[in-house]
Amino acid sequence: MASVKEKSKQNGKAPAAPAAVAEKIQHPKERYMYWYESMQLQRKFEEKAGQLYGQQKIRGFCHLYIGQEACSSGSYTALTKDDKWITAYRDHGIPIALGSDPKAIMAELFAKQTGSSKGKGGSMHIFDKSVNFIGGHGIVGAQIPMGAGIAFTEKYNKTNNLCITFMGDGAVRQGALHEAFNMAMLWKLPVIFVVENNGYAMGTSVERTSNVTDLYTLAEAYDMPSEPVDAMSVEAVHEAVSRAAERARAGEGPTFLEFRTYRYRGHSMSDPQKYRSKEEVEKYKMRDPIEQVKATILEKGFATEDDLNAIDQKIKGIVDESVKFAEESPYPAPEEAFKDVYMQADYPFLME
Repeated sequence: MASVKEKSKQNGKAPAAPAAVAEKIQHPKERYMYWYESMQLQRKFEEKAGQLYGQQKIRGFCHLYIGQEACSSGSYTALTKDDKWITAYRDHGIPIALGSDPKAIMAELFAKQTGSSKGKGGSMHIFDKSVNFIGGHGIVGAQIPMGAGIAFTEKYNKTNNLCITFMGDGAVRQGALHEAFNMAMLWKLPVIFVVENNGYAMGTSVERTSNVTDLYTLAEAYDMPSEPVDAMSVEAVHEAVSRAAERARAGEGPTFLEFRTYRYRGHSMSDPQKYRSKEEVEKYKMRDPIEQVKATILEKGFATEDDLNAIDQKIKGIVDESVKFAEESPYPAPEEAFKDVYMQADYPFLME
């Protein structure tokens, strides 16, 4: 009997764009400069958030995006401002890439009234309608059928927009994924499913949880186009999402992309990371997406070291300003606990 990989070849499904093809794609200076600034802002924001968590200024759960910045920034440049985004609870980086105000995100981490969810969502529930970010979601895999539902809305309204739906590698074990995949293919919904495979579901490696370690092949059961993506390369991410978006807008339905990425920090701030070696982490840092983009910018003469240092200083100012804003903002008033529970403002959910 042929293996899954052999069947994939027999079905004519190429697992990824050949490297020779990818090298021919020329990305403009403006795109590289966006990638550098966007990924660097996410990195510095998250590093500061980790520091503030250690100072107990940020409480509760906190899942950092450090190392995975190419996933958000590369996807952003491949889509339009009207497309919708939804993800799990490692959700600080994506809204920053989309243009959310870092002050509002930091204030949310501080549980302040000026936060993106009025201080009531915290780290795992960032939300920003103004940039079409439909939120971070704390229940593992719950956002997958929601992403399909958002895509259904776009198709129903004939908008030509799509929904890109992110999940962690642990979420592919949820039944909701398979239900969503089946319906999305049946109705040819304009959705891009993305698994950010950083190798570990909390502290458990993919190899310990599944016989199928090439996660993109799970889509083959539904005849859904799929491919693995080197998500330490922002160019590879952009190109894969561009191909998937083109299919979605042409009415050809969903795509499943396996972003092979890596997080440099633990699953959350409470993770001692005893399940992996320091050598493994350092190996991935040698392929850091920000350093790769920086090297390309310098090599192509798009900017100088001084230009990039100026961007870094600007980003430091933005992050420092976000912290000052969060620290000086008020906590929600007690009565805020009774607001935003129902869409109808005067819904009588409290009975005297």
